[in-house]
Amino acid sequence: MENEIFDLIPSLSKVEKREIGEHKQIKSFALRGQKLKDYQINALKDHFHEYCIEFDENKKLNFKEIFGNSNPVIIEIGFGMGYTTEQIALEHPEVNYLGIEVFLYGFSKLLSHVAEKNIQNLRLMRFDAKEVLTDMVEEESVDGFHIFFPDPWPKKRHHKKRLIQADFASLLCSKLKKNGYIYCATDWQEYADQMLEVFSATEGLENPYNGFAEHVKWRPETGFERKGLDAQRNISEVWFEKA
Repeated sequence: MENEIFDLIPSLSKVEKREIGEHKQIKSFALRGQKLKDYQINALKDHFHEYCIEFDENKKLNFKEIFGNSNPVIIEIGFGMGYTTEQIALEHPEVNYLGIEVFLYGFSKLLSHVAEKNIQNLRLMRFDAKEVLTDMVEEESVDGFHIFFPDPWPKKRHHKKRLIQADFASLLCSKLKKNGYIYCATDWQEYADQMLEVFSATEGLENPYNGFAEHVKWRPETGFERKGLDAQRNISEVWFEKA
């Protein structure tokens, strides 16, 4: 069934620009498969072109054209199963959201909910977020970034795979409008410390909290967050703004 989807929507079969045989760059994700249910297959078949955006390195995203308005735009990177993404979008119809996720199971699950509830202020992309930002997002065009519980890659030899690195922080900053924000949350303290250090060293960003941020009440609890709490790990939140 999934092969049928890839035949029907070829762009879904690829999440990075690299062609087979080309040098593989370090990635912050490792694709894992999970069999899609019928409703997810149907959501992709029936609603992909209505609520999703295909990667095109030669085309910049026109948010006013995509959403039909000039409302603020928030990009969420790695939305997982999408429960938090959906709830935030529903509770804030005055804001537009673009969710980027490479894992097809969560991507198709959220798409089914977006279509069922006709959530007009939320669009989805299945592609490497770094490449989306680099090739498709205009400079100073985004009002905020959400990065909730990214893979902590806990083993020391895997730390280079973590999403929050100096080059990525600079890329985020370049896409932010003045006074735009970057909001991250993690249950892995050592990664939280790294986030704080990386963003603090990024030119153009400032920390209004002079340390970890207070809990943002409008962010719903995520599944990864619950697992962290069940394991008695502290939740750290990081908030930086473009000066």
